[in-house]
Amino acid sequence: MRIGPALVAAILAVTVHPPVRADESPASRVIAQLDAALLGTMRDAGQLGFQGRIDRIGPAVDAAFDLPFMAEKSLGPHWPSLSDADKARWVSLSRQFSIANFSANFDHWSNQSIDLVSEEPGAADTVMVKTKINDPQGESVEMNYRLRVTDGVWRIIDIYLKGTVSELALRRADYTALIEKDGFETLVKTMQQKVADLAAGTAKR
Repeated sequence: MRIGPALVAAILAVTVHPPVRADESPASRVIAQLDAALLGTMRDAGQLGFQGRIDRIGPAVDAAFDLPFMAEKSLGPHWPSLSDADKARWVSLSRQFSIANFSANFDHWSNQSIDLVSEEPGAADTVMVKTKINDPQGESVEMNYRLRVTDGVWRIIDIYLKGTVSELALRRADYTALIEKDGFETLVKTMQQKVADLAAGTAKR
């Protein structure tokens, strides 16, 4: 995923300000709960360290995201050709990367805020929950989430950076290109290295 420094700075520290009716919407509540978990992690970031943030953020990510769906869709047409063992390995690695990415980027507390702006119906029985990240020292940034019902629960299936750029589409483009060039095992090794770089503090999104 490619993301500019301004957006990274905007999402590093947030305070959640849900709209009046957000707690009446199950989908919006998922986003509010995720943001609250991230907020608590950031407040304690210095004491927790990277592994502590992993331990704190992991359950929140598991609860908010449909990670198996996102892992599958990120590989596009290459998913059906994988063995069951490789599919399970990819889902696990995708989860590790997602949590490590949050832990590396939400790593300190500042004085910004995030608002739950609205919820709108989307295609294929999804909804879009729109949020706005407010930066007292810069411009506001839109961060929107697409959710669908999985096993009776609303879960995130995509994040739209700057309101319109699909994170899932960006990952699918990168991953499928690497598979087509060098194969699935090279993609796995590349992602394992990215997780290691995030843990070492040498990479952020």
